[in-house]
Parts: sequence; C-alpha cells; structure tokens
Amino acid sequence: MERADDCDLLCLDLPHAEQVRAALPAPEALDGVAARAKALSDPTRLRVATALATGGAMCGCDLAWVTGLATNLVSHHARALRAAGLASSRRDGKLVMYRLTPTGTALLEALTGIGADAAPERAGALR
Repeated sequence: MERADDCDLLCLDLPHAEQVRAALPAPEALDGVAARAKALSDPTRLRVATALATGGAMCGCDLAWVTGLATNLVSHHARALRAAGLASSRRDGKLVMYRLTPTGTALLEALTGIGADAAPERAGALR
C-alpha cells in the first residue's frame, strides 16, 4: 500500500543529515519545553493564560469571573501554569495574584498571536 507521507526511494544526504543530527538538543533537554507546551494544550488552561495575557495580573476570583469558570477550577489550572513555569503568583493579603511569566507570554503568543500587550478586543480573534 502506497502512503503519501513515505519516500518512495531511500536516499540520504549523509553530510546534511549528520549536521542536522549534531545540532539537535539531547532528548532530555527537551523535557521542560514539552512540559511547558503540554501545559497550554488544555483548552481551560489556554483560556486562563489568555485572560492573564489580556488583563495582566489578576486574582483567582477575577480570573474565574472573566473566564466564566469556577474559582477552584481556575485555581487548579493557574497552579498548573505556575508549575510549568508559565505563570507566577504572589499573595496579596487574602488574594492570590497570578500573572504570566515572560516564558508564558512568549509561548502563548507563539501559539495564539496574543501577547502581554493584547487589547481585549484582539484577544477574541485567535490566529
């Protein structure tokens, strides 16, 4: 059976292939990158991250209202973003304030086109 994704002829440009292979990072070096990307693969987490990119630092209650999600669900996903290094948090009295890290902002912008300077009207139109 012929498959469109497979080469019909085995040919290898060995010098080029060796150069590319040598430039690749070790598989274990990509674990953190994969974990950060995986953190944004959840639609709810992506929604929370987008809200943070659009609104800047926000408490869990505001995030819950903005996203239309339960406070405990928002807190769970914000903690997951923090654990992946995509968000940070700080306690402000009885409130926990979340914000995207520069890494979180860059990854979200690469995925959606929405960065830290996103205007609220722009956040509704993903790439």
